[in-house]
Amino acid sequence: MEGTFHASSYIGYVYPNETIIPWTVMIVVYPYMTGLVAGAFSVSSMYHVFGMEKFKPVARFALLTALCFMLFVPMTLLLHLGQPQRAFNAMVTPHLTSAFAAFGYFAAFYTLLLMIETWFAFRADNVIRARNSTGLVRTFYRTITLWSDDISEKARAYDEKWMLSLAIIGIPAAHGLHGYVGFVFGSLKAREWWGSDMMPVIFLFSAVISGIAALIVLYTLVSKLRKTPIDEACVRGMAGALWGFLMFTVLLEGLEFANVVYKGKEGIEVIMEYVTGPLFYRYFVLQFGLGAIVPIIILGIMFMRATRGKAFIAGAVIASLLVLMNVFLMRWNVVIGGQEIAKTMRGLLHYHDPGGRDGLAVALTVLACPLVSLSIL
Repeated sequence: MEGTFHASSYIGYVYPNETIIPWTVMIVVYPYMTGLVAGAFSVSSMYHVFGMEKFKPVARFALLTALCFMLFVPMTLLLHLGQPQRAFNAMVTPHLTSAFAAFGYFAAFYTLLLMIETWFAFRADNVIRARNSTGLVRTFYRTITLWSDDISEKARAYDEKWMLSLAIIGIPAAHGLHGYVGFVFGSLKAREWWGSDMMPVIFLFSAVISGIAALIVLYTLVSKLRKTPIDEACVRGMAGALWGFLMFTVLLEGLEFANVVYKGKEGIEVIMEYVTGPLFYRYFVLQFGLGAIVPIIILGIMFMRATRGKAFIAGAVIASLLVLMNVFLMRWNVVIGGQEIAKTMRGLLHYHDPGGRDGLAVALTVLACPLVSLSIL
């Protein structure tokens, strides 16, 4: 294992084989990106499946956002693997009892579903682009529409029918994709910080709030760049959903922490030393305080005072940025934090960025890739 990881024994001791933290920042970015996919798809489904008209202006944009992030989700795992060319072995020779082996099938199915639904969502637009273009541009659009040239009401109704069917299938698929990540951590009983039955649910709800928050920020930014009016009713609807899901998510995370403390299993002293020492600032101040309580207060005040116009848009964007920070820190504190507590529950480690393809700089580059592809698409 390449990289530099130093152990710091705040309490007791750690064994030599515990001084390596194998899951790095790439495994933080991995569930963060899958969460954005699930959350964005949820917003799209609120219109396509449940008919909530307020989400119509952002429905297709949400679908495209989910696709762009999903295309780069496997990159985090491939960069983390020592031999990425062997990744397909898990699919060719599957191990049915492995949650990791199931990811290849989940990801492939869901990516294909997103691509097909996105094709139907933009088919009519691309037909119009083909009609208004010439030369290679026309050939390009004709190709991606599979030489379809029908944009009649009947054809559009057919597109909507397919989109509805795919969105209905996609709801459990999207949430199952991310829920399985929480299942992986929750099923690892060797680490007290992870082995919780609530972990899949917490991951799922935090995914929803991260996706909604990302769409509020991206929709506002894209509208400003394109100099198109921002649909305030749409942003208000997303902000209301974010507010409600955020309060419930904070409650779940608080209950999980209280459950760990209340059970008081062997090694609880080390956990308490960790959360009141090295983890205090990241966990209580940044994740819960600035990343959760402050957005709840901001959105609550705006809804109670019926704030409108630019002030509401600005407040919603600020709250959304804080929520995105909250969810990233939650992933960091689960993945990295869980490994900083020694498996013997008698000491603590300290994570250092290993650099290289498994380092923070590359991880941030991977996070930027979906945004670049979104701007192109």
